[in-house]
Amino acid sequence: MSLQQHVIQSFKELFGEPPAYVVRAPGRVNLIGEHTDYNDGFVLPMAIDRAVWIALRPRPDDTVRVHSLDLDRSATFLLADLRYEDAGWSEYVKGVAWALQGAGYRLAGWEGVLAGDVPRGAGLSSSAALELATARAFQVVSGFDWDPPSMARLGQKAENQWVGMNCGIMDQMISAAGEAGHALLIDCRSLETTSVALPPGTVAVILDTATRRGLVDSAYNERRTQCEAAARHFGVPALRDVTMERFEAEAGGLDDVTFRRARHVISENARTLAAADAMARGDAAAMGRLMDASHVSMRDDFEISGPALNTMVECAHEAPGCYGARMTGGGFAGCAVALVATDRANAFAETVAASYEAATGLTPAIYISRATEGASVVEQP
Repeated sequence: MSLQQHVIQSFKELFGEPPAYVVRAPGRVNLIGEHTDYNDGFVLPMAIDRAVWIALRPRPDDTVRVHSLDLDRSATFLLADLRYEDAGWSEYVKGVAWALQGAGYRLAGWEGVLAGDVPRGAGLSSSAALELATARAFQVVSGFDWDPPSMARLGQKAENQWVGMNCGIMDQMISAAGEAGHALLIDCRSLETTSVALPPGTVAVILDTATRRGLVDSAYNERRTQCEAAARHFGVPALRDVTMERFEAEAGGLDDVTFRRARHVISENARTLAAADAMARGDAAAMGRLMDASHVSMRDDFEISGPALNTMVECAHEAPGCYGARMTGGGFAGCAVALVATDRANAFAETVAASYEAATGLTPAIYISRATEGASVVEQP
């Protein structure tokens, strides 16, 4: 049974009739451009074929009632009386309602069931998928127009100000605006996007280390503060505005840690633009080299990798068909991503799984992924 069928069947069992609507929003894997989004920079993610699904029907009042099949927990709240209660997953749903109402949207109540297959805490944006699926649910019952950049910004606002995670815009934007078969080069200042296909004959393979971290509790916010300090040093709104030449000329007054944090962001922006060019040319080898350089920068300058991620990347490099590999996501644990020749992908996955388990004692999960569309209302079978 597919996840779509699962939420529909569970809705019927809970409410005694089929759902009026089914919505979904995908997770993502970022091919390159890490910790550049909150520096107003460039990122190159793709929406993946793992998503959060909600089956729902409208209510005649302002109550929202939702049941998580994954956690077997329910949440109920009133749109006129939103209160933060530190209730875990349901705060993301409430936070989106709060952000939408704050932006002037008139919301209708609804009830439904949700489930997802985006691994939580793996750096594949399970939280953004939940936020954008929730936004789609409110959109379909309330009748307002769907504008991906606006919905992405409101999802980010919910996570920043309601949940308390100081994330950038990338995760919400790709979940809102993803395109099937393509990655998106996103300018995180303007939210302009450019579709870029993977080089012919290649596939993105997600390598889950089976290690986890909680972003809210990690050093993510510390990195953001360090980047803001570096931007003040250069007198610019964000590190996106500093070229590598200016950095090398004017970085002398920075302490060593802030110097390395800034060097990562500035060089990563350049790598991301170069990667989009390489993909547009169909140059898999050049794309792979840029991914490799990105991982080294995250490991040494931004210091957001870890032993499991480094081992996974090393295993990927030694496996057949690999053009390049890097950690992906917020860092410290979770997933790496590799660009792999399509005809070697299965052998690559088997080799990496065996070598990583031999090196770490951990059993990884490996996904040969395809790029999917962003948050959508799904026609029911």
